[in-house]
Amino acid sequence: MRSAISSALLTLALLTACAGSPPPPATAPPPSDNVEAVSLFGEPLVAPELPAAVRSEREAKLAEAKAAAESRPIDPEAFLWLGRRTAYLGRYREAIEIFTRSLTRWPRDARFLRHRGHRYISIRRFDLAEADLEKAARFIAGQPDEVEPDGLPNAAGIPTSTLQSNIWYHLGLARYLQGDFAGALEAYRVCLLVSKNPDMEVATRQWLYLTLRRLGRDAEAAQVLEPVRLDLDILENHAYHRLLLMERGEIPAASLLAAQGDGDFDPVTLGYGVGAWSLVEGRREEAIRILRHVVETGPWSAFGAIAAEAELHRLGEPLQ
Repeated sequence: MRSAISSALLTLALLTACAGSPPPPATAPPPSDNVEAVSLFGEPLVAPELPAAVRSEREAKLAEAKAAAESRPIDPEAFLWLGRRTAYLGRYREAIEIFTRSLTRWPRDARFLRHRGHRYISIRRFDLAEADLEKAARFIAGQPDEVEPDGLPNAAGIPTSTLQSNIWYHLGLARYLQGDFAGALEAYRVCLLVSKNPDMEVATRQWLYLTLRRLGRDAEAAQVLEPVRLDLDILENHAYHRLLLMERGEIPAASLLAAQGDGDFDPVTLGYGVGAWSLVEGRREEAIRILRHVVETGPWSAFGAIAAEAELHRLGEPLQ
C-alpha cells in the first residue's frame, strides 16, 4: 500500500476518511513518505531516526512478526504484534492501518483499539484516540484483567502494565491533551484502581496529580501524593517517581532538570512534568521556556513532548 501512495498528505487524508472524522486544522506538510503526522502547529513530523543497532534489531523483530502473521492468518495475536512492531519503527500510519484492518476481522478485541488509540495519540488525533479507548473500556467492563506483554521490555524483563490499566491510562491522556481535565480525571481515577504495581501507580498518580491541579482541586491533588515514598521499587518509571517526590517537596525541580541526561531518567517526561508543575504553580514564563525546550528536543512521539506541544498550543504560545 505504501508504494502506491505518492505523498504522506494523501496517506493522512485517506486514514482520516476511513476513521470518519475530519482532520485537525493544520498546514499541509510537503509530500514525503517519511511524514507520519502533522503537529498541532501545522508542522510535518517525520519518522524518527533510530540508531543503526536499534533499527536493525527492530526490523528483525518486525520480519518475525510478518512471518507469524502470514503463517497464522486467523490468530489475532500475530496481527497485534505486527502492528506493534511496525509502530516501534516509527511507522505509525502503517501501524494504524494494520490495527484498522484487524478490527474488521476482530471488532470486539479491545487490544486493537487500545493500540490504535495509542498511535492516534502519536499522530495528534486525540479525538480518534478517545473514541477508540472509550470503546475498548466498554468491551473490558466486567472482564478479568490481563498482563500486557512488553514489546520493548525493561532491564528486568518484567511487564509493568495490564490491558485495563493501559486502556484507562491512554484514555486519560487523550482527554488531558484535549484540555478535558474533568474527563481525564474520571479515567485516571479508574486507572489508579487497576494499577497493581509501583511503576504503573507512579505513572498514573503523576497524571492524576496534574489533572487535579488543573481543575483547581489542590487538596485532592495533595492526597494523591501521600502514598509516594522514596524507597518504592521502581523498574522503569523513575522519572514519574521523581516528579511525584518533587511535588511532595522532597526534591528540588532544578535537580530534576539537571538529571535529564541521566540514563534512568527520561528527559521528556521530566521536562514536561517540571514545566506543567511550574505552570500550575503560577510561573508561566518559566513553564513556557521549559515546555518549548521539551518540544524542541523531542522525540516528538514521546508523551511528554506531545503534552508540551498541546500545552503551548492551548496557551496560544508559539514554539519559538
